[in-house]
Amino acid sequence: MTMKIVSKNKKATFNNEIIERYVAGIILTGAETKTIKNGQGKIDGAYVFVNPHNAILRNAHIPLWTHANESTKSGYIPDRDRLLLLTKKQLQEITIKRKELKAHIVPVVLGIEKNLVKVEIAIARPLKKYDKKNRKKEREEKLKVQRLMKTVEVR
Repeated sequence: MTMKIVSKNKKATFNNEIIERYVAGIILTGAETKTIKNGQGKIDGAYVFVNPHNAILRNAHIPLWTHANESTKSGYIPDRDRLLLLTKKQLQEITIKRKELKAHIVPVVLGIEKNLVKVEIAIARPLKKYDKKNRKKEREEKLKVQRLMKTVEVR
């Protein structure tokens, strides 16, 4: 079954080389879950803090559900830290790889899978400026070739 995507972190894939991906559950309140199921929530600029015991999603913006009651509205923080649900084996694997590769962990996709809110996180190594330029140049060349192929096929 595929994940229904609510939010993508496009900068994470552009600025980093993705090494390995993991899908994690996320602990949310009921109002936050309803907000995400309505298609709101952003993970742009968010990051994941991992230690051998737990993983925490920081700086992810999930606004308050519009129909939430007054007790939920008072004191709500949209950018609060949220605990991610990973197995012990996954946590150990991620911490070891992060230290070996000198990489960091970024959230890539926020979505819904089988009626549960999931976050796809990735071990990522930052790209240098020249790597980004080369990627952009390759992408533009591919587009040129595709455009040429379309014009040739039409005639």
